Amino acid sequence: MDTFENFQYDSASSYGGISVVDDTSSIYTSNTSSQSVPVELDSLSITDDRSDATSPNGHHHDSHGHASARNGIDVDFDAVLDDLKDEGQVDLPPHACSYCGIHSPASVVKCLICSKWFCNSRGNTSASHIVNHLVRAKHKEVILHAESPLGETVPECYNCGSKNVFMLGFIPAKSDTVVVLLCRQPCAAVSKDISWNASLWAPLIDDRSFLSWLVKPPSETEQLRSRQISFPQINRLEDLWRENANATLEDLEKPGVDDEPQPVILRYEDAYQYQNIFGPLVKIEADYDKRLKESQTQTDISVRWDLGLNQKRVAWFCLPKLESGEVRLAVGDELRLKYSGSLHKPWEGDGHVIKIPNNVSDEIGLELRRSEGVPIDVTHNFTADFVWKSTSFDRMQLAMKTFAVDEKSVSGYIYHKLLGHELEPQVLRTQMPKRFSAPGLPELNHSQMYAVKSVLQKPISLIQGPPGTGKTVTSASIVYHLAKMNPGQVLVCAPSNVAVDQLTEKIHATGLKVVRLTAKSREALDSSVAFLTLHQQVANSTTHVELQKLIQLKNEQGELSSNDERKYKTLIRQCEKEILSAADVICCTCVGAGDPRLSKLKFRTVLIDEATQAAEPECMIPLVLGCKQVVLV
Repeated sequence: MDTFENFQYDSASSYGGISVVDDTSSIYTSNTSSQSVPVELDSLSITDDRSDATSPNGHHHDSHGHASARNGIDVDFDAVLDDLKDEGQVDLPPHACSYCGIHSPASVVKCLICSKWFCNSRGNTSASHIVNHLVRAKHKEVILHAESPLGETVPECYNCGSKNVFMLGFIPAKSDTVVVLLCRQPCAAVSKDISWNASLWAPLIDDRSFLSWLVKPPSETEQLRSRQISFPQINRLEDLWRENANATLEDLEKPGVDDEPQPVILRYEDAYQYQNIFGPLVKIEADYDKRLKESQTQTDISVRWDLGLNQKRVAWFCLPKLESGEVRLAVGDELRLKYSGSLHKPWEGDGHVIKIPNNVSDEIGLELRRSEGVPIDVTHNFTADFVWKSTSFDRMQLAMKTFAVDEKSVSGYIYHKLLGHELEPQVLRTQMPKRFSAPGLPELNHSQMYAVKSVLQKPISLIQGPPGTGKTVTSASIVYHLAKMNPGQVLVCAPSNVAVDQLTEKIHATGLKVVRLTAKSREALDSSVAFLTLHQQVANSTTHVELQKLIQLKNEQGELSSNDERKYKTLIRQCEKEILSAADVICCTCVGAGDPRLSKLKFRTVLIDEATQAAEPECMIPLVLGCKQVVLV
């Protein structure tokens, strides 16, 4: 591995970065906030991943920065163990590793997000404790200890200031006595500075630990004296920190903390056992999702106000956590914008996202539900909260309860099959079509026709196939024949809106009457099948003249009187019921199948696309609506 003994150093440079001076065998941190601090280089080396590490003094180290005998001194492990037995409980300093308690200033760094300290020791894990924490907690910024060789330094890109340690690396300058920290993309990739050799760029984190010249690995003696913590304990401690930031390893021993839910099994005695096992798992998922949403609050946001074509207020702003990848956002998600400054009375308003960052702009567009009282004259000091809703989890729990208590929720055969019971295969008596390809769709090949023929005769089927094998066309063909052969509507679901839209488009091409049911929060969003959505079909309906007048009046005035509003809602429900009843196929997400507008309908046949992408209780939502034949794709 290339080291700095291959370069000529003659003086300490004022160039920003880390300076190395060979005539004093010292390393310097150069910054504007503190003076240069010399540190002996006896056990420090600057390495990359191309060969063995070599220190400037010629000492060789292993890949983790350890040495079995440093400076000719062997570690007496027996003596260390004897000392440990004699020592009592010692209060650790604030900068001790939150996992193992190691507190050597040169070996610990502080996470800037949660302000916890971690060491560069691996202990009983495959990654160092600091890297383990950063990955688990999805944090990316650290600061070195003030008494470390490099002082109280925050590793950041010399060009753009990025502090993401997983993107940072170093480049030794050709002529200067410095090491320059640059992020991988875009700075190192596009750097044209002739004094830097970009090909020598090497990451600060190598083999799942920080480089030893940046954060020194603890000695064998320190590791022997440290608290031994296992990987499962680390995982449980990280989970506990999400609920209580001050939790410690001792809290894991408290009653109830380590209680594990019952594991999922292959066969269940009855639906009550099924509910008792999956119910707690869904609750754990809901609690975690809620904590995650609440932790994504962002403050000090600058807002740009606009007025949409529908006369609704739109707030445009940037979310730093979204840019760093800590937060995920999709069109249709709900956010709550708050203002509590001195330039306007306290205000908060909910809205849904109509635009997310792309290659053109980093801004997020949030369309507010209400335009009254919006502080459009204020642009700074706003707070954005992610609105958490329990709707999807509530519908999963209700579906499992219905599965257990309602005998008519599914057929007896499907009931036992879902519980894993062994049954004799059933064959449905049905009039098979003469032609298996559906109108408006490509001709089916042999394997696709066999799949269609097989599915039409069985109460429960699973279709598998790699991408590009025509599963969507096959599914649409199956739905076409099921709609023609059986009375009532066919319910088509998928875990994602994108998958539902694609299948809706294919089914519509066959000539069937299709209704795409979307969540109320997504009704304002455009899609390729917008004309098939229930709310659009209601708006375009010509059978209710009075409803059309009220819709036009609401669009012109923005709101209706209380009497007109009641009449409007009644007519909307009536029109929706008529459209749903007249449909051949209703398409929605698995969670959307729990929509109250479908609660009075019974679906004999259900097809679930991308079934493996959904949780089992999620798939249960459409199945408990009277299913007697189910197709999983």
